[in-house]
Parts: sequence; C-alpha cells; structure tokens
Amino acid sequence: MPFRGTGGLGDTEAMPIEAYAAHQPKSQLEPFRYDPGPLGPREVEVRVTHCGICHSDLAMIDNDWQISAYPLVPGHEVVGTVTAAGPEITHLKVGQRVGVGWQCGSCGECEFCESGQPALCAQQRATIVQHHGGWGSAVRTTGDFAIPIPDAIPSEFAGPLMCGGTTVFTPMMHYAVKPTARAAVVGIGGLGHMALQFLKAWGCDVTAISSTHSKEAEARKLGASDFLATKDEGALAGAANRFDFIISTVSADVDWNAYVNMLRPGGMLCIVGVPASDLRIGAMGLILFERQVAGGRTGSPQDIARMLDFAARHKVRPMIEKFPMADVNRAVAHLRSEKARYRVVLEA
Repeated sequence: MPFRGTGGLGDTEAMPIEAYAAHQPKSQLEPFRYDPGPLGPREVEVRVTHCGICHSDLAMIDNDWQISAYPLVPGHEVVGTVTAAGPEITHLKVGQRVGVGWQCGSCGECEFCESGQPALCAQQRATIVQHHGGWGSAVRTTGDFAIPIPDAIPSEFAGPLMCGGTTVFTPMMHYAVKPTARAAVVGIGGLGHMALQFLKAWGCDVTAISSTHSKEAEARKLGASDFLATKDEGALAGAANRFDFIISTVSADVDWNAYVNMLRPGGMLCIVGVPASDLRIGAMGLILFERQVAGGRTGSPQDIARMLDFAARHKVRPMIEKFPMADVNRAVAHLRSEKARYRVVLEA
C-alpha cells in the first residue's frame, strides 16, 4: 500500500490516510482509507515509521472490552515524524521525531489535567478508542500527547516504550519505589522483560517470577539477581515477607494471597496486567502488616518523557521482532501465538 506524506507547519488541508483496519470483531486487518478532516488548532499529524503491536490492540480488534467501534485502526505505540501542526502548536517542529502512546487527548480543564495527571481525566481520548490509531501512514493527536523521542533511542525500540515501557515505569515514580527496594516482577513477557531492566537500572535488587525456569537465563541477563519458578514446590511460600514492591504483569489468574504474603510490612503489590477474573484477597494480611494492593497504568506526557529520558540514559531496550506494515496480519498472528520474544513492531 503506497503511503503518502503530508503538508508543513500550519497546513490544515486534510489528505486521506491509508491504514489497516478491522471491520468486525476478530477479523483480519484490511486496507482502509479515511479522511481525518481538517487539522485542529492544537493537533499534529505524525507520519508513522514504526508502530508496536500491544495485547491491548488485540483486545480492541476482538472487542474484548466491549468498547470497540468498527472500522477500527489499531496501533498506540507509534513513532514517526511531525508532518503538519495546528497554529497553536509551538513546542513541536515539522520533521521532529515523536511518539504517541495510549492517550491522544484530554479535556485540559479538570483537576487532574490541571495537576499534570491527564491520564486520570474522565474525558481522556484514547488513540484507538473512537479514534484511528497508528497502523497506517499517519496518525492524528493533540500536540501535548506527541512526545519527543531522545536521539539515543532508535525508532524501532521507542514504539514499545510508548505503552509497555510507561506502563511498568510510571508506577515506580507514582508509588515512590526506592532504589534500595527489594523488588519482584511477576511474568517475564512483553511488560515484564522491560520491568526487569527498569528496576535494575533504578537500583533495586530484582527477582524474576515465572511459572517455570525456561526464561531464567534470559531474565538474569535482563537484570534479575534471583529467579522463582511458581511451579516449584514451596517457591512462593519460601519467599514470604521478602519484597518491598512486586509488579504483576500477567493476564492470568494467580494466587494473589501468596503474593501479598511475599510482601514485607508496608510493601506494595502493583497490578498492571489485567487478570482474567476479579481478585480475591484476604483482608488480614493487608491490615496487620499495612500492605497495599494498587493498580498501575500508562502515565502522563510528562511521565512518558521522563521514562524515555531514563531509558536513553540507562540503555533500556525492549526485545523486539520487526514485521513490514504490509504484513500486519502475519505479525498479529505471531503475537497471538504467544511465540513473540517479546514485542512485535511494524515498520512502514
């Protein structure tokens, strides 16, 4: 599919965007052309060079969350260059390399937006919810949500950082994880392998937790100083009262009480993966030792910018597999097969 460029700074003339879209739940992606309309005064258009494939994209394709609207253009781990900007955009230039993550807008007026937390805005706009994402030639976003990419991070690695990277890094800042903390990462996959690197670079002593020992050697290379296999008899019980911070990246149901019991007094279990079922956690283990269970998610533009700067300085890199944009269905099938190690990136 021939992708086209766009105009220059202040050029608000709409040109069709070529993309790939799902037209019904669980369908294949098909070529799709749409007119994005005139560029808004605070919007930018970004020519896509790379875009990651996240499990959230698959959930939206399949309508797992019952919020999908079709035709649906996925893609919220976007990296590209600014090709057009509205007249109120002053902080970005045409040709500048930027990333766009899960969020592409907010109201800008509520208490959360005004306090620098637009990710909590009730009127936030998501890049692939009622909005066409980055699996195509270009994507539109409010300018505040186009984040400059540091020169030290190649574009193919920057994409997964825009969602997966900020998902595991933002809780470290928001919950004030100390560099002296004993930390653990549950699940060594698309999120977990980045969490290991971030926590190691943060200064923490990090333990990787997975079902078997198959990923142990890789986890240790990524920064883990210890490894627990949950299928080993007594492995979790033997780690009682050990960790200050546990981040769970898994989407499966696990023994949540066992993980709570692994926390030291005042410790936190942070859940960033979406379990299949609601959590059932006993209250006494929380009350007696002042333990906490919290959620974590992608951060604000400021959070993402800090994450990218940290990743650039400490050489945190996702492990990726690249596919041409035209092979999007093969790339999606590869991720669905659970064979990806660990993030899939489309390249225009």
